[in-house]
Amino acid sequence: MAVTLNETPGSNRLHIGIFGKTNSGKSSFINAFTKQQVSIVADVAGTTTDPVYKPMEINPLGACVIIDTAGFDDETELGERRAEKTKLAAEKAELAVIVAADEELKEEFSWFHFFKERNTPVLFVVNKSDILENTKTIAAAIEAETKTPPLLISAKTGEGIEQVKEALARLIPENYGSRLITGDIVGEEDLVLLVMPQDIQAPKGRLILPQVQTIRELLDKKCLVMSVTTDKMEQALAALAEPPKLIITDSQVFGYVYEHKPKESMLTSFSVLFAAYKGDLPYYVEGAKMLDALTPESRVLIAECCTHAPLKEDIGREKIPRMLRKRVGQELTVDLVSGTDFPEDLSGYDLIIQCGACMFNRKYVLSRIERASKQGVAMTNYGVAIAHLTGILDKITLP
Repeated sequence: MAVTLNETPGSNRLHIGIFGKTNSGKSSFINAFTKQQVSIVADVAGTTTDPVYKPMEINPLGACVIIDTAGFDDETELGERRAEKTKLAAEKAELAVIVAADEELKEEFSWFHFFKERNTPVLFVVNKSDILENTKTIAAAIEAETKTPPLLISAKTGEGIEQVKEALARLIPENYGSRLITGDIVGEEDLVLLVMPQDIQAPKGRLILPQVQTIRELLDKKCLVMSVTTDKMEQALAALAEPPKLIITDSQVFGYVYEHKPKESMLTSFSVLFAAYKGDLPYYVEGAKMLDALTPESRVLIAECCTHAPLKEDIGREKIPRMLRKRVGQELTVDLVSGTDFPEDLSGYDLIIQCGACMFNRKYVLSRIERASKQGVAMTNYGVAIAHLTGILDKITLP
């Protein structure tokens, strides 16, 4: 993914999901909320099919992704598939807006409790206040169920839209956006060496997203940053007056970098940093222990976020499976899913190995971890797994 050092990646934007029944006015609400023609508005039920993800800058919310979803009462032929896509969007939403426009609220309340179980802040709005005569009745029912009064709005006239933005700003968790990729491992004037192999997997002329984000954060921290390819690591170390405080590398060259690094320098990888930044690092470290219990009859699921065309020596499709089979046996079953194709039923697997998840927001990654945990399936990530297989997990720095 091509990303500059200045723009906010989609995975780091505040994801605001808009949910409601068919023709409750969700799309009209989004257009009024964003002041753009983001969604198609029509009187035909089911106009919105797959969720629409729109990155935006909205005052006072900042960098956002607005998610327009299909109506959760969609009874068309594709309704079940659309409902699955809506649930996926719900797992990514960090704030949820539920749009209501009639007195039948059973499904709205079901979704409200779905979000509350996941600690996702919810804002109810009653739309069409300019034409509905029973808005107060709807609002009273919502307040009775949620203990919070909804906002009355009209997407058509714009009434109440600014109040919605202000209410959403108040719902943003206090510590949102405060997580750091490198945590407190390094600070101002610390020397950090980035060892980044530019092999066939690296996009020509660009850096991959975790590298871009990490470099930007280190620059913001006022660290001293030096970047080299793996084959120039020893020359770079020889050119330095003192060893770097931290070396960050690609997990696939963990072994080489560990063998050649100064004893004083801490070592970690981009994938390990993102395991903590996007997921649950202690859960991943615990899950890595399952690597020692795998047998030739075991089943492992590799879950990568990208949907890129696989190239030779792809880390998830070739390198990690090869490492696992070399350790366990060629009979080991290794399945792979990409993008958002993550199974609901994980019970057939002994271990899940998730990529760094730079393309997903943390809310969605945690929903995957929760699914695995509830089904009793061990889960780790690329960097943690490779460090364990290389025998250096206890020797690298964990944020």
